[in-house]
Amino acid sequence: MTAQLPPAGHAEVRVVAATPEVARKVAEVLRHCFASAEQRSYPAGTEGGTRLHLTVDTTRAAGPARSWLAASQPSVDDHPEADES
Repeated sequence: MTAQLPPAGHAEVRVVAATPEVARKVAEVLRHCFASAEQRSYPAGTEGGTRLHLTVDTTRAAGPARSWLAASQPSVDDHPEADES
């Protein structure tokens, strides 16, 4: 079975944390940066962890992500570092 890719400009994010509160904090930060769909959470393993799934829309970036995304776009003059090749 092949996993279906999210639509262009979107990313599926998976967070695995020891507690639901920690997973929610990470999701909250992502939602402050990107538009996102409703999150879904599931138990993670037998030790009581939480697995949280959400889809973010990178085409609708908010405050901090907007400036970071613009700055992270490679320019024609950019050359990969030796360990990035």
